[in-house]
Amino acid sequence: MAAARPQMTEGSGGGTEGAGGDDVPLPFRQAVAALNSARPRPEVQLSQLPAPKRLAPYAYALEAAVTAAGAEAGADAEELADGRFVLLHDPAGQDPWQGTFRVVTLIRAELEPEMATDPLLPEVTWSWLTGALEAREAPYTEPSGTVTRSGSYFFGGLSSREPQSELEIRASWTPRATGQAGPTGHGGPTGQGAVTDVAAHLSAWCELLCQVAGLPPENGDGDSAVQVVQLPQRRGPQSL
Repeated sequence: MAAARPQMTEGSGGGTEGAGGDDVPLPFRQAVAALNSARPRPEVQLSQLPAPKRLAPYAYALEAAVTAAGAEAGADAEELADGRFVLLHDPAGQDPWQGTFRVVTLIRAELEPEMATDPLLPEVTWSWLTGALEAREAPYTEPSGTVTRSGSYFFGGLSSREPQSELEIRASWTPRATGQAGPTGHGGPTGQGAVTDVAAHLSAWCELLCQVAGLPPENGDGDSAVQVVQLPQRRGPQSL
């Protein structure tokens, strides 16, 4: 069964839909164009969402779903994981961000029950995120987030169903301009004229999404795959 669609924090409508128009700052328009030019692996399907309204003056949101490899176009393929990627922009900057851009993300995927009991799972999962960003050469600073695992057990008329466990990753960070030294060593502040490669951040996040879905690292095309231990493939859909 596909994970339920999560709700982002603070308002889910409005925002900057197409990020077009002269009233939208040029750096944000360039960032949105970069996001739209990103080409994740075939198992990842991206679509635009209404952006949150209260987090920043400008926002752009994408929804992602990972389906099984080899699924035919238009088929009702099982979703292995899903999530949301939101790019925020405040030209004046925000102190907690230490910059003018902020990435806010959420991922959900089902786990095999035995994996959910692994005491190292939260730390390992967080390292997948930082490893993916570093492998894609996507500088960042001020990372924060949570890794949550939860379980469901079924009784009565549903007692024939196997227990289900779910992994949820909420993470945010400040993307930085490539080649500038920052206070945390992962890149420096985006100054005047500096270009932040937000497409690399989206690609890294999509790689994390595939990892938690249990897909192997992508090979070829010269892209560096993140070499980590994958979660096992989820079981097939459970009937009610």
